[in-house]
Amino acid sequence: MSEQSAIRATTYREAVREAIREALLKDERVFLMGEDVGHYGGCYAVSKGLLAEFGPERIRDTPLSESAFVGAGIGAAMGGMRPIVEIMTVNFSLLALDQILNNAATILHMSGGQFNVPLVIRMATGAGRQLAAQHAHSLEGWFAHIPGLRIVTPATLEDARGMLWTALQEPDPVIIFENNTLYNLEGTLPENAGPIDIDSAKVRRSGSDLTIITYSASLFKSLEAAETLAREGIEAEVIDLRSLRPLDDATYLASIAKTHRALIVDEGWRSGGISAEISARIMEKAFYDLDLPVMRLCSAEVPIPYARHMEEAALPQVASIIAAAKRMVTHG
Repeated sequence: MSEQSAIRATTYREAVREAIREALLKDERVFLMGEDVGHYGGCYAVSKGLLAEFGPERIRDTPLSESAFVGAGIGAAMGGMRPIVEIMTVNFSLLALDQILNNAATILHMSGGQFNVPLVIRMATGAGRQLAAQHAHSLEGWFAHIPGLRIVTPATLEDARGMLWTALQEPDPVIIFENNTLYNLEGTLPENAGPIDIDSAKVRRSGSDLTIITYSASLFKSLEAAETLAREGIEAEVIDLRSLRPLDDATYLASIAKTHRALIVDEGWRSGGISAEISARIMEKAFYDLDLPVMRLCSAEVPIPYARHMEEAALPQVASIIAAAKRMVTHG
């Protein structure tokens, strides 16, 4: 196969679909279940065409009851299956929080290590598409608070394609958060793109003046900001966390030891969010590496607005990342 034919154009949506399709082909225990995943093809068209290929036993439309079908997924996982449960948006996951927190995350502990729950839950998260307050929050930091869960946030096409199979090999629950603004992201992937590590952060851009720590859709805003900053003589290193539980402290701490400045960009709320946890870890483990306090850039502490100009104002944007970085370098 030539090098040209080994690479193909794709989108984030198609990368996730291909990851699900590959898992269904490789392991007969895998099945997908959720609202509208079958005949409709998924709320974000991720599972379009899979029902025709695999049938209703493996692509299962469920009633509109998150608690019921997440509970069914937990039971199937304990019974030896490898379910992929899709929740339409992160806001709706709160209707299944009892199942996720009190069952999926705790059964291994409460059974004295006798019963694992090898369950994968996928859900859309984030704002930016005018879906209003009940469909657009970034609550992945809430779930990262819960022992017994693994939380991953694929931003790139490679991670969207490769993290699912790795997650399906885990003996305990994994929640994959897919930012809904990324589904149309275009790029290229090798035809033989394989599994991806779900334990470690990754340096997406090297720099010496400032460390920007982020994840999911904010990665691309941060990279764009870093390119603009570079034209003005400020070299920002951009860290993609990729996993929020466990956090890969070593990667961002090594970067801070080099740059001596840390800016955390998080689409979640500031109060009690994942940015606060990361900031605390930096202060505990790298205080003397810092030239000035950690800065956090988060969403405004309001329900996400519907109006486009208000939604944009509520979220971290490229311009606000650039402004924060300049303040830090100037004051340093």
